[in-house]
Amino acid sequence: MKQADLIKEALKLDARARANMAGQLLESLDDLSADEVEHLWLEGARRRDAAIQSGRLSSLPAQQVIAGLKAELG
Repeated sequence: MKQADLIKEALKLDARARANMAGQLLESLDDLSADEVEHLWLEGARRRDAAIQSGRLSSLPAQQVIAGLKAELG
């Protein structure tokens, strides 16, 4: 199964099941070296930057996100 297909199916799960899955996936990264983790973070940041630059992904200013969270959380 391709990663995109797996993600599509995982997103159909309820929030609790997705959170459980995310936790298990994160725990599986504990065996990675610090260099491997840094490489993965940089790779992800570069992908997100390219997506923003190309217009495939949009972003919001941090202040707007924080204000929205404060309003939502009370």
